[in-house]
Amino acid sequence: MSTIVLDPITRLEGHLKVSVTLDSNNIVTEAQATGNLYRGFENMLVGRVPNDAAFLTQRICGLCPVSHAIASSKATEEAAGFTPTLQALLLRNLIQGANFISNSILHFYQLALLDYVQGPQMHPWTPGYSQDLRFSTADSESLMASYVTALAIRRQAQEMGAIFGGKLPHASNIVPGGVTASPSSTDITNFKNYLNTITTFVKNTYRADVNKLATTYSDYYKIGKGYGNLISYGVFDTDTAGTKLFQAGIVTNGVKGSFAANNIKEYVGHSWYSSPSGVNPASETTTPNFEKSGAYTWLKAPRYNNEAYEAGSIARTWLSGDYTNGVSVMDRHLARYTEISKIATNMQTWLSQVTPQTSGYTNIGTITTGSGIGLTEASRGALGHWLSVSDSKISNYQIITPTCWNASPTDDAGNVGPIEKALIGTHVEDTTQPVELLRIVHSFDPCTGCSVHVMSPDGIEMSKFVVQPL
Repeated sequence: MSTIVLDPITRLEGHLKVSVTLDSNNIVTEAQATGNLYRGFENMLVGRVPNDAAFLTQRICGLCPVSHAIASSKATEEAAGFTPTLQALLLRNLIQGANFISNSILHFYQLALLDYVQGPQMHPWTPGYSQDLRFSTADSESLMASYVTALAIRRQAQEMGAIFGGKLPHASNIVPGGVTASPSSTDITNFKNYLNTITTFVKNTYRADVNKLATTYSDYYKIGKGYGNLISYGVFDTDTAGTKLFQAGIVTNGVKGSFAANNIKEYVGHSWYSSPSGVNPASETTTPNFEKSGAYTWLKAPRYNNEAYEAGSIARTWLSGDYTNGVSVMDRHLARYTEISKIATNMQTWLSQVTPQTSGYTNIGTITTGSGIGLTEASRGALGHWLSVSDSKISNYQIITPTCWNASPTDDAGNVGPIEKALIGTHVEDTTQPVELLRIVHSFDPCTGCSVHVMSPDGIEMSKFVVQPL
């Protein structure tokens, strides 16, 4: 028996700690994923007016702030009994679509690709693992050239989204009531020019590169499957009746099923909280307890019908029928490309439906009492905000992020989280360079705004700052 502790895992948003136990054949028998941050946004929002949440919750994440703004706005709108106009929904789709494209390009090229390709032999690409690098020199050079191009394309995706979002990251125009932008004809033309350039990159360069990876590392179709259970809340409203580009649903043992928010419960048996366990987010509370015995993470364990489910592009494309090959490391990468290609195509349609010089905003007034659920998707998966209002102020607020689904800990019944499950059973060829573990974790694209580590160029931890509850 031996153990490997990866802390911090870099090339993701924040830093995630992963610990695994290996048997005598170097096969993972146990795994723990640890989020090292006490987020605290749920408690910070109590006592504020509901409209504040759309701005404050965006600060949870710099990579998927648009989805937080939309989820929060949806929760407030439901509490007010309000449905946004089609103009508002189209503008939200375009801003969110730009954010999805930016995220997926970043994930494939800047975060995941260096698990398979040797980067430049200079900082910050060194030191790094050299285990199991299969690409020829020519292919490596081609992929690294795409890596550089992708930096510019991602920047253009951010600039594109800011045209209607006001700014990115952290959009200023997405609010309860819609989108405050009134796009001019020039805005629409500029957006279209960006979109044409980005779409060309996605459907040519990204497509070729992800398929090259899948061909060279075809064994990764069998690695990192996990449970195979998938969940999506649905995203991209295409009309005011609730039709979505990617519909809500679940996949259990390969079979599609319907989704109901009431079936979600969060467990904290192995999380640093003393609040009640096994509660639906609508009535859940968040009480931190860092000294709790048996706990190992700040992430709670969301479960659907008491089972662990994986969220992300793989869930959305399975449910839409766009990608149903399997669930694995490589399937996650291919599903993400498939999804982004579809989103880029549909953004052209949405853009053509936008009415120039027309506001996407309606003043919904002040909410004095009520509750609402805002369900959408971030690039990494299912995102939900649960809101309660009394005396015109937020009385309770709960958030389940995609990484809470994917990097969740063992629940109270002993069921490990999806990333932990995907790691178990993996063979590690070289325990000093466990690249197999990194490839699995990175395929989920975890996002944990967590503890800050200061590292030397030689990989020595010089300092560590962990945010703990006051």
